Amino acid sequence: MDDFAIDEKSGIPVWVQLRNRLLFLITSGHYQVGDQLPTVHKMAVLLKINYNTVNKVYQSLERDGYIVSKRGQGTFVTEFTDRGDGTPGSTADLITDEYLSRMRSLGLTASDITALVKARQARLGSSGTKGTRQTGRKAARNA
Repeated sequence: MDDFAIDEKSGIPVWVQLRNRLLFLITSGHYQVGDQLPTVHKMAVLLKINYNTVNKVYQSLERDGYIVSKRGQGTFVTEFTDRGDGTPGSTADLITDEYLSRMRSLGLTASDITALVKARQARLGSSGTKGTRQTGRKAARNA
């Protein structure tokens, strides 16, 4: 368990830190196909984090095909194709997933999210520089 460290002061959500670390350990070969990961409970206790946080990470990794849970046996690293993890693209995917999850938790629909992103992108313009931030009624009218 020396391979894991959570930085409470980093500003990066704990689950993202843990997911990134596990991804690195899996894709770098530290964990081989068939290796058993620590149980959710054991990981939570050793890292002194919430059980549900570890469970969320394991579910995310399983959904993405890095691990497989076998009832009554444990969680194991599965064979995966090289996804280029650790690259800016994979980091962007992770950030996008988190963004979409947060927007859905706010009750936004897919079309709401698309409109919001397009509006923000238009404000940034083609140069990629940040435009002026609008608040209140004017922002709602322009969104």
